[in-house]
This record gives sequence, structure tokens and C-alpha cells, in this order.
Amino acid sequence: MSTKQELQVAVVIGSTRTGRFGPVVADWLLGHLDARDDMVADLVDLAATPLPTVMPGFGGELPAEEIELLSAVTPRLAAADAFLFVTPEYNHSFPASLKNAIDWHNQQWHGKPIGFVSYGGLSGGLRAVEQLRVVMAELNTVTIRNTVSFHGAAAAFDADGKPRDPAADAAAKTMLDQLVWWAQALRDARQARPFTA
Repeated sequence: MSTKQELQVAVVIGSTRTGRFGPVVADWLLGHLDARDDMVADLVDLAATPLPTVMPGFGGELPAEEIELLSAVTPRLAAADAFLFVTPEYNHSFPASLKNAIDWHNQQWHGKPIGFVSYGGLSGGLRAVEQLRVVMAELNTVTIRNTVSFHGAAAAFDADGKPRDPAADAAAKTMLDQLVWWAQALRDARQARPFTA
């Protein structure tokens, strides 16, 4: 059970493809979160918690099975003080599954910070992150400037799921320290005055 001081951080794995590398990166990131005493992680794996893919028209109602799918994710996002997206880069952008999860939610993102851990080939997923920054600004989030990125991700990790370059651990600490600063500041602000879009 977490204390009031700990920040609730939803770690969202954006890829749902078979054979995806996201869980390796997420496990490494969760290790960093587990080692801290100021954050508690909630892993939201979009492959394990699929969301509806067809939205109803204006005024339309969701079928019960789609409401059930959303109920496995929506309250967890609402409870989060901050978010971390673990995302690959697909065709110079981020996965459709991640965009779907973003679009099914709105107020759950408002007034909260978000950090990014990306992976991919030569670009390391950075083009996906740059697009996510624009999308998440529309949803009233604060994006953390520092990003952790893995270029040639499959070769960047050893057989134990650890990055071969120790600079990755230092980069994760810097990003998480910044995420904590923003999460605490914004949580205090939301408690003092509810966020309005």
C-alpha cells in the first residue's frame, strides 16, 4: 500500500505487436521506479488491456463489452499523478494502439506530466516522441524535456534485459527526477484548485 507522499505513475506500453520489444524496455524502467521511494508504478500494457477500436458517433452509446474494456484502463489513468510512455517508432510515428488509448481518454491526462522512453532503429523512436509531444499538449499535459531513447534497441540490451550503455541508467534517473518535480507541483496545484480545460 502506498503512502500519501508517493506519486502514482502509470507506465504505458504502447506497442501491441507480436514479438514487440516494449516489455524488455518497460521491465528495465520499472526497475528504476521500484528502486525509488517517491513513486509507485502501475504497468498499463495495452496488449494485456485492449481497448475498443471503434468509437460511437455523437450521442451514440457504447456496448457493454466496450465499457468493460475501458473500465480496465480508465480508472488507472485517472488515479495516476504522472505517466511514462514506452513507445517504439513505426513508420516515423508512434503505434496506433497508443493513439487509440490516448483518444479514448481526455480528462485523465489533464494537468499531469508525462515522460517518454522510446526505442527503435537509427532514430531510437525520437520521431515518435516528437509527435507525441504535440498530441499530449492538446490534452493539457506537461511533457518532460529529457527523453530516454534506445537506438538499435535489440542490440542495446544484454541477455538479462539490461542496457549495455550505463549512460541509459543516468538518463533514466534524470528524467524520473524531473517527472517527480512536475508531478508533485501539479498534484499540489490540482488539489488547491481543480484543473479546467
